[in-house]
Parts: sequence; C-alpha cells; structure tokens
Amino acid sequence: MSNGHINISIFHIFAVVPFFLYVAFMRGQLVPWVFTVMTGLGLLIGVYHAYKVFIKYQAHSPSVWVNMIHVLFVAPLMIYIGSQAYDTPRWAFEILAMLAFGALGYHIYSIIQTVQEMNKQ
Repeated sequence: MSNGHINISIFHIFAVVPFFLYVAFMRGQLVPWVFTVMTGLGLLIGVYHAYKVFIKYQAHSPSVWVNMIHVLFVAPLMIYIGSQAYDTPRWAFEILAMLAFGALGYHIYSIIQTVQEMNKQ
C-alpha cells in the first residue's frame, strides 16, 4: 500500500465514516442542506468511480472491485437518501450505517497491513 492509499484510508476513517454515521443516526433531525450535500457528493462519487472503473478495467487491475462498490452501492445510496430527504425510509439509513462500519473496518485493516509490511522491511 502506498502513501496515497494510506491517505485515502485516513480520509475515509476520519471524514467519510463520521459523516455517514452522522447522517444514518440523525435521520429526521438533519438540517436540509445535508441532503443536498449527499446528492451532490453521490453524483460526484458516481462519476469519478465510473471513470476509475473504466480505466482500471482496461488495465486489468485487480482493485477495480473497490470502484465498482462505489458505483453500484455507495453513490446510488447517497443520491437516494439525498433526493428522498426526510422521506427516506429507515432501511436506507441502516444500509448507510453498515457501509460506514464496513469502510471503517476495511480501512483500519488496510493501515494495519501497511504498518506490518513496513516493519518487515
């Protein structure tokens, strides 16, 4: 794992996960602009990761699955929650929380692996 991947993991642990958990747990108490942010970020994430899928697929990259998860699950869920706002059903918020906890575990594990690899050298 490169420094860039460590930075991505740190960003997800300290920015993405708390934001997703905040949205998931606050639900109906959110200020309206948070739903606009969810929609906008969902669109950006979807476009960016679709581009990355295209590039990585052509390069036969084994990590294309990470981008596919963002295109197929993360971005659509963010857009859905953002567009439904206060009418978003509970299941959508619960899936968002599950994605947040999954991302937290995955990125902590990635950092631990990186540190162990660094200690071997």
